[in-house]
Amino acid sequence: MRTKTLRIPTEDGQADAFAAFPDRGERHPGVLMYADGFGIRPVLRELARELAGHGYYVLVPNPFYRHGPAPVVELPEHIGEEVRPAVFAQLMPLLQAHTTERVLSDADAYLRFLTGQPEVGAGPVAVTGYCIGGLYAVRTAAAHPDQVAAVAAFHGPVGVDGPDLFSKLTAQVHLGHAEGDMTPEALGELNEVLDAAGVHHTSEIYPGTIHGFTMADTDAFSASGLKRHWDRLLPLLDRTLGAGRGSGSEPNLPR
Repeated sequence: MRTKTLRIPTEDGQADAFAAFPDRGERHPGVLMYADGFGIRPVLRELARELAGHGYYVLVPNPFYRHGPAPVVELPEHIGEEVRPAVFAQLMPLLQAHTTERVLSDADAYLRFLTGQPEVGAGPVAVTGYCIGGLYAVRTAAAHPDQVAAVAAFHGPVGVDGPDLFSKLTAQVHLGHAEGDMTPEALGELNEVLDAAGVHHTSEIYPGTIHGFTMADTDAFSASGLKRHWDRLLPLLDRTLGAGRGSGSEPNLPR
């Protein structure tokens, strides 16, 4: 597996980014991965490497590059509940400053950069994201319907933009919700909106999970939730991008 630290030209400067891809001298389908609110850190790099091992070029940009390179705020190795409020107090101004307009402007730059890499093959790409990155992923897919074939969001506030966002989607969609974030009734309402918009989707609550369940460096982590995430994400990418067919590889799941 090869990894790179990169800089992506944007309208507002240079975004630092992490990329992982197979070291086979071939071209691979591209995947744009948006981090959760804590940003790029070892657990995100590991998720990118894991996904790259299934035949994808995975690009993880720093959404807060306007405020400095990642990590923009100092993060402990484990983001436990005792430090979470203080960390979020530093992050909240960055999150509030990252408006929809900035998300979409950056998405243009990220996709242009991703598809221009020599290791990335021609054809559609996928976008995935965690927490607030899940919302960024859906916004990106909606803004680039001719380019994004699949989008997946995990424990993300994907409904905050309302039904107009979903009506612009042409990608196949998977939404993995935390049980602590979404009631069955709210899930039913969301899925009705997706159905009405004609979105090809799966959208489900992951049992026994709370917000942030994919992140192994937080108290929210759920090994079963992360496994379910891989069980949903990899077939979605295989159907739409096809890199995983015949690889015979399995995700390196926690035991």
